[in-house]
Amino acid sequence: MNLKNRIIPFNFKPFSPKQQMVLTWWHPKSVYANYDCIIADGAVRSGKTVSMALSFVMWAMESFDGQNFALCGKTVGALRRNVIGPLKQMLKSRKYRMEDARSDGCITISRTIKLSNGKTQTHVNYFYIFGGKDEGSQDLIQGITLAGLFCDEVALMPQSFVNQATARCSVNGAKFWFSCNPNSPFHWFKKEWINKLDEHNILYLHFTMDDNYSLSEDVKNRYKSLYTGVFYKRYILGLWVAADGVVYPMFDPDIQVKKKKCNWTRIFVAGDFGIQNPTTFGIFGYDATNKSYHEIASYYHSGRDGTQKTVKEYVDDLITLITSYNVIPEYITVDPSAAALLVELRKNSYIKRRKIKIIPAKNDVMIGIQLVSYLLNENRLTLDPSCVMDIQEFTTYAWDSDKLDKGVEEVIKIDDHAMDKIRYAIMTDSTIYKTLSAQLQVLSGKGAME
Repeated sequence: MNLKNRIIPFNFKPFSPKQQMVLTWWHPKSVYANYDCIIADGAVRSGKTVSMALSFVMWAMESFDGQNFALCGKTVGALRRNVIGPLKQMLKSRKYRMEDARSDGCITISRTIKLSNGKTQTHVNYFYIFGGKDEGSQDLIQGITLAGLFCDEVALMPQSFVNQATARCSVNGAKFWFSCNPNSPFHWFKKEWINKLDEHNILYLHFTMDDNYSLSEDVKNRYKSLYTGVFYKRYILGLWVAADGVVYPMFDPDIQVKKKKCNWTRIFVAGDFGIQNPTTFGIFGYDATNKSYHEIASYYHSGRDGTQKTVKEYVDDLITLITSYNVIPEYITVDPSAAALLVELRKNSYIKRRKIKIIPAKNDVMIGIQLVSYLLNENRLTLDPSCVMDIQEFTTYAWDSDKLDKGVEEVIKIDDHAMDKIRYAIMTDSTIYKTLSAQLQVLSGKGAME
């Protein structure tokens, strides 16, 4: 037997009342059977996905034979990891048979049941896998006729994809299944679906972590410690709230600004680049003993305040900063869109002689903001008092309230360059050295803090 492909039966834990409702709402004898759609939203790790996925397949297999269904995630990879994998285990435990044709993006599921007259009956249905990551994704689902649709993390998908997917459900008796964590109250899914429950004939269920009986209190507390501010309200409390005000309300100069000497585990540089806009670099140290980051020194120059500098001059200034502190960084990471700066850094003789690696920064804004928030909240990110512009930006860095009513969450792109630099530093180093691997897995949807 090929152990790599072996499916281990799912170890079922007791289902909570809310999960049981998800599992049975569609049954002909259920009082909710007349609904055309179910939405399960709420906190992370609340048991939404496992119960929704299992229920969707059970409903499809008991209600149809020879029909097509869609299983959708933000990406096919995320769907296979977060939904398909656990689903295969659960279905094996319930005696379903599956054939996963990865090249075709289709899972064939069959089940044979014994009828009351002693005869048997086999149902076979086809579950196609789709990723809805951008506006172009709608083209992937065109042309297929569906009897049902399940969208996991639907709030991460564009409206065009979901509209196209629901339009494909033209088989009589088709139903929609949506699960997600909350986003902005102005998000298109909140406005077009959750705010129109009666119009769409929707059964709506709100989940908390207490609805998942498989979670221990220790695991719940670890998740609660991961999120702060608006992200705590969304992912722990399960609320549709706006990202408003300052991005880092937990920043306190009396706590996070300090002189710090340490035998650093490693030292590296991060930077954000502009010609007229400011260019900023920071020397960062990581302390493995305390699992903390510290900005040792910073450089900040704005072309709008006077003299504009060339790319080479900025690199020369960085080398001066590095040598003045008598450090040799392991690597330098900068804005991945700053192609000219990356080229100039790689050909600099000082950098080449010391074999300092040049790395384009990891640039996922929302995950980066959450990681920085987490470190600030844990008092594991500090700054030297000389990092004046960084300290100033921490107190003014804010969400753009003018875009909230359009469902767009972005920071105000003014005086944000030091914040970008710090985000590059934390995202890149934690990705390379796995210093925040559990947090990154959770925030990126690739795993759980078990």
